[in-house]
Amino acid sequence: MLYDLIVSLFRPAAWWGRLRVEGLDRVPTSGPLLVVPNHDSQWDPVVVGLAIKPRRRLRFLARASLWRISGLGPVLDALGQIPIRRGSGDAGALERAIEVLSAGEAVCVFPEGRLSWGEHLRAHSGVGRLAASCAPAQLLLCEVKGTTDYARFPRRPRVSVRFLAPAEGNAHPGEEPGEIAARLLAELREEIPPTPAGRRPVVGGPPRVQRALARSASRS
Repeated sequence: MLYDLIVSLFRPAAWWGRLRVEGLDRVPTSGPLLVVPNHDSQWDPVVVGLAIKPRRRLRFLARASLWRISGLGPVLDALGQIPIRRGSGDAGALERAIEVLSAGEAVCVFPEGRLSWGEHLRAHSGVGRLAASCAPAQLLLCEVKGTTDYARFPRRPRVSVRFLAPAEGNAHPGEEPGEIAARLLAELREEIPPTPAGRRPVVGGPPRVQRALARSASRS
């Protein structure tokens, strides 16, 4: 199966990153499952998929622009991934994710919607909609740490993934999607603060702003 082949191809990344996985016993082997990780590195989906593979295959809500990369779209479709347009309230993508969850599959969604770049971002309500619309789904937080160090070759990273149930459980009756999303992200970020990505992360202010200033200075 293509999914298993892709996972096998990425296993050296787990070895290089000295991947440590905790809480795998909390991952059910069947039934609807919603996995909610923090997002600081482009490596996060790979590492989460590798970490959970002994128990489940994941279907990610991934940015739709990836499907425009030549040759990548058909592979993502074959892997069962779900494209979502950022910042557009993509109801179609969320409905597709709800269908997948209702069919008993496992879906992964990053509540921040994009890389943090070391900044505290607000949670997007989509993850809350999924949690509220498919109440039978088990909800697991996924704390990902160390993936930003993959870019700092030849230094080897120390990557860890921890699966855990939210402290306050699944969606509560009457809890709004935005409230659910904010609660889940706050619990993740309490343990894993936003970490700047890139080989030489900039400190001393919002990383994206600092990079823009650096580019501007280099042109002057």
